[in-house]
Amino acid sequence: MSINLHHLVTEGRNIASENIDQLSTAQMLKVINDEDKKVALAVEAILPEITQAVEAITTAFAQGGRLIYCGAGTSGRLGILDASECPPTFGTPPEQVVGLIAGGQKAILQAVENAEDNIENGARDLQNLQFTKHDILVGIAASGRTPYVLGALAWAKQCGAVTIALSCNAESPMASCADIALSAVVGPEVVTGSSRLKAGTAQKMILNMLTTGAMIRSGKVFGNLMVDVEATNQKLIQRQKNIVIEATGCRAEEAEEALIASNGQCKTAILMILANFTAEQATIRLAEHNGFIRAALASGQTK
Repeated sequence: MSINLHHLVTEGRNIASENIDQLSTAQMLKVINDEDKKVALAVEAILPEITQAVEAITTAFAQGGRLIYCGAGTSGRLGILDASECPPTFGTPPEQVVGLIAGGQKAILQAVENAEDNIENGARDLQNLQFTKHDILVGIAASGRTPYVLGALAWAKQCGAVTIALSCNAESPMASCADIALSAVVGPEVVTGSSRLKAGTAQKMILNMLTTGAMIRSGKVFGNLMVDVEATNQKLIQRQKNIVIEATGCRAEEAEEALIASNGQCKTAILMILANFTAEQATIRLAEHNGFIRAALASGQTK
């Protein structure tokens, strides 16, 4: 079956790189770098839509819903990467942000190119996750036409969930069927059709915004400190200590004592020091204010 890709910006020829194979290494890299500079501007152009997406994800989290990423190839791997970074960075349960890729686990490390053409598997993978209307789906595909992702988006809409389409072509099939369309049009790639380049970079930037923005809105950042970070190695143990010191201005010994008393919970340790609470009092106050340190501080001292 012939597929017409000529109308897709992501499949177009880039005039700036037409003779890239004849350039010196320095000149070649300059062309790539110049094209990469355009990515942030393409993302900036859709900040209003990204704002809508972050607010929708925050609402889903507040109601106990999950964020599910769904993609194929590079797009799928980027979703899995972003999802896998949430637990260590923000202390989230691994099931809160989940990445699905066409072709399953094998496709993470090895290309399973024909898997993206199966529209039924997109819906089936969501069904296997017991996807509901309380969850939110972000379909990711540079082209905006990947059948696997379209199948997942259709199933999510059937469930009554909010759907988001992240692509790099305007007015794509994915964009037209989603509630929120994030179409970062970065233009033709330096190597024609290699959407792991500018398109992949744009997708990575936007995925960073979606989870980071939603986590900030969910109280997992105080100032610019990630106060729900999990101390799973020596570097992160020291980072926790540094976070408590930065947030409170306390001595290193005091930060260490508070972290021990709070079982390694940065938020609790910070509130203990700033409000002169015990670990138990700080834990209760944070629970009363959904984990937001500023709200817990503003509510006054212990009752």
